[in-house]
Amino acid sequence: MMEFQVTQEYLGQATNLVYLGPLFKECLDSDTYTSGKGSTVAKVLDGSFNKNQTLTGITGVANIGTDINWCGHPFAQANWYALGRLAWDHSLSSEKIADEWLRMTYSNNPVFLQTATKLMMESRDVFVQYSNPNGLHHIMGTGHHYGPAPWVSNLNRPDWNPVYYHKADSIGIGFNRTPTGSNALEQYHPEARKIWENMHTCEEKNLLWFHHVPWTFKMKSGRSLWDELCFNYYTGAAKVKTMQQAWASVKPYVDQQRHEQVSMLLNVQHEEAIWWRNACLLYFQTLSRQAIPSHYEKPDKTLDYYKSLRFPLAPGN
Repeated sequence: MMEFQVTQEYLGQATNLVYLGPLFKECLDSDTYTSGKGSTVAKVLDGSFNKNQTLTGITGVANIGTDINWCGHPFAQANWYALGRLAWDHSLSSEKIADEWLRMTYSNNPVFLQTATKLMMESRDVFVQYSNPNGLHHIMGTGHHYGPAPWVSNLNRPDWNPVYYHKADSIGIGFNRTPTGSNALEQYHPEARKIWENMHTCEEKNLLWFHHVPWTFKMKSGRSLWDELCFNYYTGAAKVKTMQQAWASVKPYVDQQRHEQVSMLLNVQHEEAIWWRNACLLYFQTLSRQAIPSHYEKPDKTLDYYKSLRFPLAPGN
């Protein structure tokens, strides 16, 4: 059985518009090579590759609560809907599911649907770009998992600490899961393993998940890894402005109350994207000893400020 996190616990929680349909589909369509090429997670789950396995399914850590719309953020309802649709039919595309949900929730107007579907489909990658680009992971705050805290190193178990997962030092950043590191790659079938075991062939979106990479490593863009991280953090935060503009453009097709609610939440998301960007780059800069390129706006607060932030009422505390 596959368990998905519908909660957005690590993806902005109820303040961020992050449609998880593409994430769920990415997982279901991934090839495990269990019975050769084409052994996707979805086919393992539906029993196609093991006729003796009749008890399979998809479950989710739910995102419903006491809000009148159940999920806090109006668009978080789409993730609850996507889980149900894919549990019954994993062949559906995340675009199709988004279209269905938008029609039932907001409008059948084709101009609205084109803009809002695009907004939803790009939202997960935007969040990742301004929070955990290039395969970074588990660098959020303690307990509540709300906002960035890549500096945390004082928890009881090593694998509860963000520093354990990003392994940043003066040389580079990333978790070495190859045979020279934890060798977690050994659990994959060879066809899948060979894609990731070399940092020169590993997809850049997964690079720091599998490798400890020098700050000076040359990326496909021609930028160094450090400059690539800066590019992604700044570009991701800037894309939230584009999300705001897209939502503003569909105002004629949405009732005033719900349009204003999403607009306010997108304002919060933009502030949080800048928070992620500044806090992470200021912290990693203490290890890389490299400057944020001069053409980017300088962070307006210090690293100590971001470290001082506390959220005693956040869920999970």
